[in-house]
Amino acid sequence: MPPCTLTLEETPEWPDALIRALGLARHIAVLTGAGVSAESGIPTFRDAHTGMWARHDPMKLASPEGFENDPETVWQWYQWRRRLIAENRPNAGHRALARLQQLVPELTLVTQNVDGFHQLAGSGPVLELHGNIHRNICSITGRTIEADWIERHGHHRPPPSPHHPRGQARPDVVWFGEALDASILDAAFRAAADCDLMLIVGTAGAVQPAASLPVIAREHGARLIEINPERSELTTLADWHLAGPGTGWLPALVDKLAATR
Repeated sequence: MPPCTLTLEETPEWPDALIRALGLARHIAVLTGAGVSAESGIPTFRDAHTGMWARHDPMKLASPEGFENDPETVWQWYQWRRRLIAENRPNAGHRALARLQQLVPELTLVTQNVDGFHQLAGSGPVLELHGNIHRNICSITGRTIEADWIERHGHHRPPPSPHHPRGQARPDVVWFGEALDASILDAAFRAAADCDLMLIVGTAGAVQPAASLPVIAREHGARLIEINPERSELTTLADWHLAGPGTGWLPALVDKLAATR
């Protein structure tokens, strides 16, 4: 059965079933993707390969092999991305999710984004499937490298690691060919299986294993609300497709829930 599709212009006509699902939810799980950050001016991974970076192979800028072969270029690309993130701020969608966390008995926020905007907006804790671009780890041991070490050892090339004589600092993000953190992934799977309502926001459902989380939620009886301007690979799983940006839909959803409390 196809999902019920709504547009922002139709918000006065909220479906009764959607309002009941939202108001009665014991545990809401939220999965966010690149579309949420894009509304804050942060380009998606592919879109970030513009300007001087357009000539670089994305696989070589985001893989262990690429870092091993040309660590300076990879480091400079991530420094550029960090500066871009620092110039922007969380949007109304991020802030609405932080507010939602205060209104429901339990909320688990799972994100594919690495910019830390959910935490900056007030959400916490957040299950970061793909890591966090603001943290650095040793390329050999995987141990965290503190920010003051990075500051003392320069920005134009990856600083040497304090944890291993052959190690270098690298961003604490999941690169192509690397496994996700098992404990974070397990927590995300458990939340998907336990929730009775899942919000899917700004993700096309093309990247695994994140794309399997709505499938697990559906298999365990949860209702699904997808928020995305366009239909995606996950739309057919959803009970409701809210066509439009998260910056519009998420505050409207949270306002509607708050009004019923």
